[in-house]
Amino acid sequence: MATTTTTTTTTATTTNNHTNQPLHFRVATPTDAARLYPLVQSAYRGNESRLGWTNEADLLAGDRISVEGILAKITHPEGAVLLATATTAHTSSSAANGAAAEEGEEEEVLIACCEVLRRTPETAYFGMFAVSPRRQGGGVGKQVLAHAEEHCKRLIAWYLRRGYRRTGEEVAFPYADLARTGGVALREDLHMVILAKDLR
Repeated sequence: MATTTTTTTTTATTTNNHTNQPLHFRVATPTDAARLYPLVQSAYRGNESRLGWTNEADLLAGDRISVEGILAKITHPEGAVLLATATTAHTSSSAANGAAAEEGEEEEVLIACCEVLRRTPETAYFGMFAVSPRRQGGGVGKQVLAHAEEHCKRLIAWYLRRGYRRTGEEVAFPYADLARTGGVALREDLHMVILAKDLR
């Protein structure tokens, strides 16, 4: 499993069944941090997140992560942030997650992302999994998860259906970290469940 993530690489292209747009996968670079922030935020917090099924709008408010937090994940020497993107023709009302482009030029739009982080030579952490609410339910998440699993080879309900299992370990919810990033917990009984999957 690779331990550095400084090189941007383009990998296999797959088709998003929801829109018939091909998805392109690559490793994020520091310049992607600001563009990733609204994607992660919209997938979990605020009104737009209610368009999808991963929203935490009734549990938590405020930022899910800061731009600085995303940058730290991108530059972590033992991890990588993987991006799923699509290419569309640029218009004057381009999406907020799109890279800057001139009128008529093609534009890269962020569709989804995830973080993979090596924990031991045999295990990896998977997190910051975000799919644009407007693209959820069309198979994008499944493609991103499969790509992340393949990346890990080289380098509780939904995860359980994908073959993950409960380790029996639970971690206290990081309320203090949430407060430091401006987030607000709407419940006091939150905790995190650790799941694992054998990729061999």
